[in-house]
Amino acid sequence: MSDLILVVEDELALRETLVYNLTHQGYTVESVADGQSAVDTARRLQPALIILDLMLPKLDGFEVTRILRKEMNMPILMLTARDEEIDRVLGLEMGADDYLTKPFSMRELLARVKAQLRRSHLVVDDLAEKTAQAVETLVFNDLVINLTRHEVTLSGQPLILKPKEFDLLLYFSRNRGHVLTREQILEQVWGWDFAGGSRTVDVHVRWLREKIEPGADEPARIITIRGVGYRFDG
Repeated sequence: MSDLILVVEDELALRETLVYNLTHQGYTVESVADGQSAVDTARRLQPALIILDLMLPKLDGFEVTRILRKEMNMPILMLTARDEEIDRVLGLEMGADDYLTKPFSMRELLARVKAQLRRSHLVVDDLAEKTAQAVETLVFNDLVINLTRHEVTLSGQPLILKPKEFDLLLYFSRNRGHVLTREQILEQVWGWDFAGGSRTVDVHVRWLREKIEPGADEPARIITIRGVGYRFDG
């Protein structure tokens, strides 16, 4: 069965172009023209990936991302007509996995779609492999990462982590005690083809610290190595 992609774009010509090209690549495609329909359709169909315009009627792309990230983990590729860093950073903070600035080439969009789906499948396959090997949890005192259930608890209480926050914590935990550069983290967590910069790492580290550190201003788990990157001490 082919992957189902949800296209959310209010410009009719672009929406039809995206649907045509994605269908031609063998994907199953659904499309809607506003943010509320995007939320409703995503809940109903559980797509493998969402291509989401930033400027939409009813609910904008930021709000759609915020809502969906509380409920599901599929990759979100955000489209924006504004080439402003604040838009890109805000979109990534909300939980978008990648972005493209209009105008863009269809070849680049298809490459981004393929990369995001491949990465998503690898995460699922990796989790299945770890489950088969009976590697269910990683424990760091009161911080427990459940690989099988894709959950994290702190002092027995569940933590609500965005998908990239979970991926980042998992990467840190598997490299405990090692100094990791921002470039290493970007490549391993976001992928070599990710177009964002090192600030993306800093933003997600800050968000993660607020959830797992006893004091985010004086971190004891994720240590900043000035001029280099970060070290996870557990």
